[in-house]
Amino acid sequence: MAGYVPGASIIHRLPLAIKAVLLFGVAVLCLASPLISAQAGVVVTTATLAAVIGTHFLAGLSWQRMFRAVRLMLIFLILIAGYQWWQHGPWVAWQVIAAILATVLASNILTATTPVDELLDGLAALVRPLQRFGADPERFSLTVALMLRSIPFVIGAFSDVRDAARARGLERNLLARSLPVVIATVGYARATGEALAARGLGDPDDD
Repeated sequence: MAGYVPGASIIHRLPLAIKAVLLFGVAVLCLASPLISAQAGVVVTTATLAAVIGTHFLAGLSWQRMFRAVRLMLIFLILIAGYQWWQHGPWVAWQVIAAILATVLASNILTATTPVDELLDGLAALVRPLQRFGADPERFSLTVALMLRSIPFVIGAFSDVRDAARARGLERNLLARSLPVVIATVGYARATGEALAARGLGDPDDD
């Protein structure tokens, strides 16, 4: 789901601060909707979701990217919708699902229209006021960068191991599908740690 998509849309050209405020606004609308009447809450979340979807296409992003974002949490959404429908009825179920979708898709738009370096600089700037309490903005942004780099690696490792297990007829063997991923992930983490240490970016006590 994550990953910058180059483009020249109006959304791409917006400053990161404005996009962050808009994302915060979507989250507030979605979280506050249950506090108002049921009918108004449904209208607010539906309108918010529609606005987010419109912004997605205004940014020049594809259906495929939206579908991938939803597919990753499809089972979770079905379970949440089923429970909410059972407990509170269909309108509340839709309100909850629409709020989740709007927030996730808005986050997806932010990451898709903002270069990673700009995101990391923004995070560092956000943490900088906490320096007086011992926070290190550069280390924080580096940690986030490493996390963003590791997610595609782990997903790719799962995909490769799944295909290899299927080719050997072991697709139902949990150990054959999980152990190689763990080994590959540990190896990746060790290699990353060694690369950071070689550049003098080890633990804070080592600086």
